Amino acid sequence: MKNSVLFIALVFLFMACKDTKKNKVELKSTIVESAKPDVKLYTFDGGTVMVNNLELFSQDTTYHGQSKEFADAFYVISHPKGNLMWDAGLPENLTTAEKPFTTPNGNFTISRKEKVVDQLKSIGLSLEDINYIALSHTHFDHTGHANAMHKATWLVQEAEHSFVTSADMMQSNPDIYNAIAQLSNVQLLNGDFDVFGDGSVVIKSMPGHTPGHQILYLNLAESGPILLTGDLYHFYENRTHKRVPSFNTDVDLTLQSMDAFEAFAKEKNAKVFIQHQKEDFNKLPKAPEYLK
Repeated sequence: MKNSVLFIALVFLFMACKDTKKNKVELKSTIVESAKPDVKLYTFDGGTVMVNNLELFSQDTTYHGQSKEFADAFYVISHPKGNLMWDAGLPENLTTAEKPFTTPNGNFTISRKEKVVDQLKSIGLSLEDINYIALSHTHFDHTGHANAMHKATWLVQEAEHSFVTSADMMQSNPDIYNAIAQLSNVQLLNGDFDVFGDGSVVIKSMPGHTPGHQILYLNLAESGPILLTGDLYHFYENRTHKRVPSFNTDVDLTLQSMDAFEAFAKEKNAKVFIQHQKEDFNKLPKAPEYLK
């Protein structure tokens, strides 16, 4: 009888331990799931760029005589710890222009419809709600409303900051410097930077297009990993054939960044969105909708 009671007790003890272990596993899974940050990606229209001389976007005459319309997006990434704006579209003075503006050299015809203040209102935010601004680089089609974000912290590679604030740049191309001149709250980066410290929003250094060019990695709870390319690539053909624009500051460094980008995209199994490619711009929901 004692042996029978002991056996039954051991059986119950084993089952209780098994259930406890199972509960612990389930509890652990629940904790991991609830710990995922609620990150949202809002996509905005920062204008349109008609490239009248597409030949600029290779080192040879591949695109001679061709033109192409580029999208010019900017983004807001909303994280429980704050809001990051990625890129800043075309200059806002275009919103009051009677017609699109063609650059003196004839290479680009540009236009923009909405100001950033009005665009942020569509998602219930104001300029003061943006904690960080990061520009993929400091060309005119990515810095359009940057100065309006002067209360935010500018996350910029040190090489890019030195490039755009140099005496030579101020003299030879003051419009480039003036577009970011009011961004006085600066955090200099030297390489990759995890914005919120949890791996969900990571700026990655990809120099070559400019000295401190960078791209953005997002790991969204529902959509998974995505990459915003900045101007590492401008359109599909340049990614496929690794073509480097004639105006990049360093061809070899650009090619190295392309290799690093592709390896990282494969490692993370990330969806790639080429920011100037109209088809990729159209794939993303536009604010006030978001990708999560």
